[in-house]
Amino acid sequence: MNLQNIIPKDGPAIDEVEKYINKYTDEIIVIKCGGSVLLDPDLFEKFLEDISVINKLGLNVVVVHGGGKKIKKKLDERNIKSEFIDGLRITDSKTIKIVEEALTELNSDIIKKLIFKECKAQPVTVRKNNIIRTIPEKKELFFVGKPKNIEKKNLLEIIKKKEVPVVVPMGIGEDNKIYNINADVAAGAIAKILNSRRLLLMTDVEGVLDKNNELVTEINSDFANKMINNGTITSGMIPKINTCIDAVKNGVTGVVIVDGRKPHSILFELFSDKGAGTLIRK
Repeated sequence: MNLQNIIPKDGPAIDEVEKYINKYTDEIIVIKCGGSVLLDPDLFEKFLEDISVINKLGLNVVVVHGGGKKIKKKLDERNIKSEFIDGLRITDSKTIKIVEEALTELNSDIIKKLIFKECKAQPVTVRKNNIIRTIPEKKELFFVGKPKNIEKKNLLEIIKKKEVPVVVPMGIGEDNKIYNINADVAAGAIAKILNSRRLLLMTDVEGVLDKNNELVTEINSDFANKMINNGTITSGMIPKINTCIDAVKNGVTGVVIVDGRKPHSILFELFSDKGAGTLIRK
């Protein structure tokens, strides 16, 4: 395998990549992308390149994408106001249709662009091959759910063909209606069922910061809990960290909160000594 032709010039050093490839052979990497990565054309391009590189290296990767900003844009265009409870969007019967439309469009865009980069990819959506059964998050949120169980057979079949499953974070409830799921939570549930080696949550922050706003490169779940309890980790980072803690306690080797604003952050996280965020282990 000629790594020179696969690894981008502004990616990690070839000798470091060689060192880490074997670590992930026959393992599964789950990557959740959202935020700036999906909005900034340059970052989006680099993200797609990273996924295609992982695929060309012969490694197994599953992508779960959010799309909050795209959903908001569509709702704004129709003068529908977004309201939130604990960071989750209240999703009534009108809103869920727009959420599905936005996420499906984004999904086919990702698929199309990966195929263009010679990386075979398959959509995993509620309409086509749903893998997530949900239970309602709470009544006041209407069609917002959390995963009850995940059908991993479909995912493994796609992975076996050396293709990339690209998952829309939605599922079907016991009432056979479609529910929206927080993308971090969906990615965490998928990583657990697949016992993945790594779960990468791409964000718009550097990672977990200490009291002095310095990046913490590695923590375990006990220390992460301490940081929540003493107020070091606050607001939107709390549910992310809870997803991380839950994942590492249930079969995922390590979860990384990755700074998606840095070009090729996925490749630097997986294949370089310094990484690109905060690694959380059991």
